[in-house]
Amino acid sequence: MSTLSTARTTAQWQAADAAHFLHPFTDFQSLARKGSRIVTRADNIYLWDSDGHKILDAMSGLWCVNVGYGQRALIDAATKQLTELPFYNAFFQTATPPAIELAELLAEVSPPQFQHVFFSGSGSEGNDTVVRMVRRYWDILGQPGRQVIISRVNAYHGSTMAGASLGGMSGMHAQGGLPIPGIVHIEQPHWWQHGRTQGLDREAFGLQAARWLEDKILEVGPDKVAAFIGEPVQGAGGVIVPPASYWPEVQRICDKYGILLVSDEVICGFGRTGRWFGCETMGFRPDLMTFAKGVSSGYVPLGGVMVGDRVAKVLVERGGEFAHGYTYSGHPVACAVAVANIRLIREQGLVERVRDDVGPYLAEQFRDLAAHPLVGEAQTCGLMGALQLVRDKATGAAFAEAIEFGMVCRGHCFREGLIMRAVGDRMIIAPPLVITRAQIDEMVALIRRCLDLALADARREGWLG
Repeated sequence: MSTLSTARTTAQWQAADAAHFLHPFTDFQSLARKGSRIVTRADNIYLWDSDGHKILDAMSGLWCVNVGYGQRALIDAATKQLTELPFYNAFFQTATPPAIELAELLAEVSPPQFQHVFFSGSGSEGNDTVVRMVRRYWDILGQPGRQVIISRVNAYHGSTMAGASLGGMSGMHAQGGLPIPGIVHIEQPHWWQHGRTQGLDREAFGLQAARWLEDKILEVGPDKVAAFIGEPVQGAGGVIVPPASYWPEVQRICDKYGILLVSDEVICGFGRTGRWFGCETMGFRPDLMTFAKGVSSGYVPLGGVMVGDRVAKVLVERGGEFAHGYTYSGHPVACAVAVANIRLIREQGLVERVRDDVGPYLAEQFRDLAAHPLVGEAQTCGLMGALQLVRDKATGAAFAEAIEFGMVCRGHCFREGLIMRAVGDRMIIAPPLVITRAQIDEMVALIRRCLDLALADARREGWLG
């Protein structure tokens, strides 16, 4: 008989987990041998596991718990909506008040070209919607040959068939015959990987990286390209913050060839970069924006696409039926929680706080971490940060890939009570927007300790030679 009781021991939870629960992005056999970490409760920016260990969550769950854990306004909104109307769909020419109210609020906080929204249940579904929507847009305009969507290597746009195809991660493409037809990729604007090795300064490299888009458009044929999609800051790829010159040049190229520009705001949206949306921070004007995660701070699953005037006008006035949608599009409970979440972000001034206070303070602390012997590069944008780990600080030489040094460092993080993610040898964070300066100090002290422990490992094992 199943139970939601937390009375089981850690070993009992782990055994049941291994017997029944297949985790995402996991080697199932390896995890079954090791045993999952069982997280049982949370408050503010902290988690506790089933053994009572306190953990500072420097990843906001999975980039999503922007307002922190335990916010009563969101809990009460869900409870109230569950009591009044736990579910109804948006099919059959029907709507619910929470979905309408959320659509209004999203239009208020989004850049001015966005007055319409299409709801989904996740960011992956949102990006699937983008593929359908941009191709439908060009079909209505009498240009059905414009099918190709350009994305970037090392981008992450979800793990559905279309989302994973839009993403540029080779490990995902190796499974399942991806990418699907009509999706191509260009290199990412990763200065450490590409610009540094060419001896280019960041801004010169930013222009070069943007022009890779133009090269690809010309290679495919401008009359065949439908859209370009990108994250303002590549999140799961390692918090790759592009040079300031990059996105304005991408905008110029998209305008030149008339292709749609899509901003994937699943991670960067709702205050993460110090503006409501990352495109505002980076200075470009997209036609579509995918969102999820921070819209409800992860309390209830919700995603969608903000549809700009250019696209909405065609779909609404000329399109007829758009044969696409989801059972949970505009789910009333999810929308009610998202309304409460956006109101809370506004009431607490979290976007401005990230921009003017804790974001700059995190940048200052990361500049200090850049002096550590293991750190080749430190980057931040709002409340996102990355540390590039290197074997040789003077040359930027990397550790041998087989060592998986980032995972060595991450292991110390887990043992020391810190959730910090490793992407290769790049250590990344994205803490809740409610984090205080004192808590940033606490987090940075933990990061420094884990770097020191990883450095001791490297010296002992001879990995620095």
